[in-house]
Amino acid sequence: MVTDTLAVMAVNTSAEAPIPVGEVSRLIGSWIDRLGAVWVEGQITQLSRRPGAGVVFLTLRDPSYDISLTVTCFRAVFDRIADTVREGARVVVHAKPEWYAPRGQLSLRAAEIRPVGVGELLARLEQLKKALAAEGLFAAERKKPLPFLPQLIGLVCGRASAAERDVLENARLRWPAVRFEVRNVAVQGVHAVPQVIEAVKELDALPEVDVIVVARGGGSVEDLLPFSDEQLVRAVAACRTPVVSAIGHEPDSPLLDLVADLRASTPTDAAKKIVPDVGEELMRVQQLRERALRSVHGLLDREERGLAAALARPCMREPHRMVDERAERITAVLERARRCLGHLLDRADSELAHTQARVVALSPAATLRRGYAVLQHPDGSVVRAADEVTEGEELRARVAEGEFRARVAVGPAE
Repeated sequence: MVTDTLAVMAVNTSAEAPIPVGEVSRLIGSWIDRLGAVWVEGQITQLSRRPGAGVVFLTLRDPSYDISLTVTCFRAVFDRIADTVREGARVVVHAKPEWYAPRGQLSLRAAEIRPVGVGELLARLEQLKKALAAEGLFAAERKKPLPFLPQLIGLVCGRASAAERDVLENARLRWPAVRFEVRNVAVQGVHAVPQVIEAVKELDALPEVDVIVVARGGGSVEDLLPFSDEQLVRAVAACRTPVVSAIGHEPDSPLLDLVADLRASTPTDAAKKIVPDVGEELMRVQQLRERALRSVHGLLDREERGLAAALARPCMREPHRMVDERAERITAVLERARRCLGHLLDRADSELAHTQARVVALSPAATLRRGYAVLQHPDGSVVRAADEVTEGEELRARVAEGEFRARVAVGPAE
């Protein structure tokens, strides 16, 4: 039916035949009137209760997004929760959409308003915590280490807040040369989440920022709800720059503490963790220098004692003594070698003389000297038997003192 009405309106209108604004508003109102009542959750940002007025006006805002709706209700409806609800409180509203045709405004007419209790808020946060943990956003391996000495620190905090003062003063007391890039934002209320997200993303985009600190000085569970917002948690998880969470005091633990790379219990504790103490570092440098000097002196003393012990050895006091001892030993060995070699040569000479005498005694020349002769054929072969020669054959006869030729004569010897 509504679709048909809008279709007819679209078909029957043109630049030459437009319809009045009142008719458009009436058509929109008739379509919205067909919508049923819904349960809506949000945060009250504005509350208007005029004395004597029968209607109360509220602005209901989604803290995670920049979206608001106007809510109206009769005073009797609001009076039931007037003592427990104020601006900034989270409520659940049972309301029906309404269209105010004269001004063309959409609002919600509330029939019932219920404040969201702390227990319910904590239960919802626990559910969100489990869901984000299942995605691995709180895993230890995702944590990025902080630089030892950051050159520029990004600080997200409330304007002129105690948290800002604590971080700046304590950090500069520890390291006077530290520099800050400060972004002042709302740290509670409906504007906190979008402003903190924008500030974190802006600082993360600056390459010179080495670490980002998100600080706030404590508060109630409701006040710290922006720092458990899912959109903020995901924005911090996506940062390339290490993020330090310094929200509240020790008992406070928003979800930002779990996703941050480092949790500080207080803003003052954050200042102590992001920069080293110059006094402590100077003392540490002095201690290291003294330790190095002690090590060097100990090494020199040990080497001096070793050198003194080496110089005290007899070989170092009388360096030629070892050479003299070796020289005497070498002389004795040489003399012994000469004697052994002499004995060997004498024995060999004697054996050679005996061998020579035996050789001389057994040599053919010695036989020849005793009057014998050796007869040889012309070819040099020795005559050993009488039948080896023929008559008239010329032989060569060798005697002790030379040789001569002889001719064979066959016949009886005279």
